[in-house]
Amino acid sequence: MTDKNSIIRLTAAETAEKIASGELTAVEVTEAHLARIEAVDEKVHAFLHVDREGALAQSRAVDAKRERGEKLGPLAGVPLALKDIFTTEGVPTTVGSKILEGWIPPYDATLTKRLKAADIVILGKTNMDEFAMGSSTENSAYGPTGNPWDLTRIPGGSGGGSSAALASFQAPLAIGTDTGGSIRQPASVTGTVGVKPTYGAVSRFGMVAFSSSLDQGGPCARTVLDAALLHEAIAGHDPLDSTSVDAPVPPVVEAARNGSVQGMRIGVVKQFRGEGYQAGVVQRFDEAVALLKELGAEIVELDCPSFDLALAAYYLIAPSECSSNLARFDGLRYGLRVADDGSHSAEEVTSLTREAGFGPEVKRRIMLGTYALSSGYYDAYYGSAQKVRTLITRDFEKSFEQVDVIVSPTTPTTAFPIGERADDPMAMYLADLCTIPVNMAGNAAMSLPCGLAPEDNLPVGLQIIAPAMKDDRLYKVGAAVEAAFVEQWGHPLLEEAPSL
Repeated sequence: MTDKNSIIRLTAAETAEKIASGELTAVEVTEAHLARIEAVDEKVHAFLHVDREGALAQSRAVDAKRERGEKLGPLAGVPLALKDIFTTEGVPTTVGSKILEGWIPPYDATLTKRLKAADIVILGKTNMDEFAMGSSTENSAYGPTGNPWDLTRIPGGSGGGSSAALASFQAPLAIGTDTGGSIRQPASVTGTVGVKPTYGAVSRFGMVAFSSSLDQGGPCARTVLDAALLHEAIAGHDPLDSTSVDAPVPPVVEAARNGSVQGMRIGVVKQFRGEGYQAGVVQRFDEAVALLKELGAEIVELDCPSFDLALAAYYLIAPSECSSNLARFDGLRYGLRVADDGSHSAEEVTSLTREAGFGPEVKRRIMLGTYALSSGYYDAYYGSAQKVRTLITRDFEKSFEQVDVIVSPTTPTTAFPIGERADDPMAMYLADLCTIPVNMAGNAAMSLPCGLAPEDNLPVGLQIIAPAMKDDRLYKVGAAVEAAFVEQWGHPLLEEAPSL
């Protein structure tokens, strides 16, 4: 039996191999991660709910399958941390909000079902910005999550719980969702890998909606191959989701196993640098571009003027859609209910429940969105933002006629201190400057580590962007970059992250 500290530092692919061969049992692996959660999560606060009994039951079922000689899937028995935005039958789902505190869903999201069908062991639900609205996980109604590199700093958002679980070795795999960068930005600031698949490639059925035309679930891991294996497990058409893409899943695992950029044309967008970008982030990005050139890629400079408008357009479209989606939380059907004592009307109960249940950022976005959709303002605000969205999509289409993928920094800075931007929403929103255009167009994108910023020794992320339904290009380029970085400097997370 391998010691628990060694088990938690295995990649997901290595863990699955050892379980399949009988070198480790799934129960041993699950117990090692549960022990790690017990040891460190009081400091990190990555999890909102740990499903100890459910995880052990799942792992025992995997071991029983192996003993019966049944073929195990590529990730059978591997533990996973699930963002608390996907419904999970019998397990609390709060979306980081008081308004759903204590709600136990009666059904599984399609993504949750696919994880279970792949025999992936769900350890529990991770912390997040309330209703996925934020870039720091400080907007959770249940308190912030710390970045394992420096617990006084943010782990990104809205999926900071998932990224922190990976970086603190509480789980080798995690699930996030990405509306404007909420998979990629946390991956960037924690030195992990996060992928936003093509919009519609992973089912949104059972994923609590924030902004329906932007939200997308996706894989989070510590290596590119692990992310690809998880991507393959969760992707695919779902008739229960009207926005689901009815097309084969791109060969992402094959691409991750055969990484190469030889002969590829890789674009660098001039709008993705300048004022507000940390010097160390730009330095590491420039080194990554030089490395891509060394590996045989041709670098092409691109001009995408509409990207400068993406942030403003996003913060009209996303709040408008959230205003519509969150109208269902009325205190009458499920979740929190305040002042239902017979002395208040249904309208008063709804109003008081929302006042008590929604946090400040959620209220801010609902008000922004309601205003943008109101009579006399719709065309001026929401309508204009949708026109900008079309321009962004056209800039991407034009760019992908010239290049195979685009690269950029994932986020303009490394992880900032908890509380630094809490009272400055505009400063907080700028964390998603490089990631938002991808969501507006529905393309696929990945963030992976490209070293540490010299001024603070914190992780920097490289973003790779591919055309819609060409997700395999992310893994082909990402695997090549990862291999080159590991060969030259070692894995920044596996070898340099501070121990908790």
